[in-house]
Amino acid sequence: MPLAEELLGSAAVAGLADCLDRAGRPRDGQAVRECGERLDGLALRERSDLLRDVLTAHLPEGYTATQTVVRTALADPGFTGWMIWPVTEAVVTRALEDDDPDAFEAALHLLADLTPRLTAEFAIRRMLRADLERSLRVVRRWTDHPDEHVRRLASEGTRPRLPWAVRVPALLDSPEVTRPLLDALYRDPSEYVRRSVANHVNDISHAVPDLAVEVAAGWSAAPDEHTPRVVRHALRTAVKKGHPGALALMGFEPATEVAVSGPQLGEDRVTVGDEITFAFDVANEGAAPAKLVIDYVIHYQKANGSTAPKVFKLTTRTLKAGERVSISRRHSFRRITTRVFHPGAHALELQVNGEVRGRAEFTLLAPA
Repeated sequence: MPLAEELLGSAAVAGLADCLDRAGRPRDGQAVRECGERLDGLALRERSDLLRDVLTAHLPEGYTATQTVVRTALADPGFTGWMIWPVTEAVVTRALEDDDPDAFEAALHLLADLTPRLTAEFAIRRMLRADLERSLRVVRRWTDHPDEHVRRLASEGTRPRLPWAVRVPALLDSPEVTRPLLDALYRDPSEYVRRSVANHVNDISHAVPDLAVEVAAGWSAAPDEHTPRVVRHALRTAVKKGHPGALALMGFEPATEVAVSGPQLGEDRVTVGDEITFAFDVANEGAAPAKLVIDYVIHYQKANGSTAPKVFKLTTRTLKAGERVSISRRHSFRRITTRVFHPGAHALELQVNGEVRGRAEFTLLAPA
């Protein structure tokens, strides 16, 4: 992932200021240039928020006047890239502050026009929070928009757990309200859109897996050539968590006639920064082929001494009757920004078609 200063740094700030100059707003452009000196040390979201605040402090008051400036800038091909994020946020701020009832829907249309230049998926969250029902009436019309970026915005902007974005409590409480969007888009001709749809359903599966499976089952009943891949991606978390409905929909039946030997660990003590090796055997003792999804689970120790599981994908295999396979893997404990390792007792489990089929314990040691 590029650094914040590479995405929304001096080049983007200077570009935005130049666009405002060409849109007839040189004083606003100068304010943006001066703001660029205050970005050092700020994260990406903080940079966008700072630029948003500068824009709303200097652009003309009222939504209509701000919209005029932004639409003038849209005629400029240089008005694109990460500079668009704070602009979309400023548009939403103006719309939500305006007493004109038409400003709300006008801002949604402007976000749709801005999204091909980068994305408006983060800014639209505040519109959804302010009035979900009213927003969705407009967003539903985007599902047949000729621009794939706008169609994707309909799905991506309404995801329950969109990364980097503010939460929309109503979407978390009632994820079913976006189902008409997803049903309209799962067979979209654009892979860009279909992947967003799958990620949206995967978000739903974290809290309401039964709903996610129900949606995916409906798609599987009316598929096109891309639907199996969309469904696999949409149900990836539900499958890793062993949800019976998700496993059945993907063709993984209970592995009652499959024997697992292991896991055998290569070491029972591993230091933070190193890796642990493990191996196991899987045998199909039945008379018919067995389709298997095999994952492994690391039970990480937490700061309070308890443990929390994390499932990792391993392999998908179909074993013929009587077939046995030996599998070995490595798991790294190198330092990463998304996890803090706490030394102490850990465990590794195997999971076959959602069922735990073997466990081994080991100790994680602090680095010397």
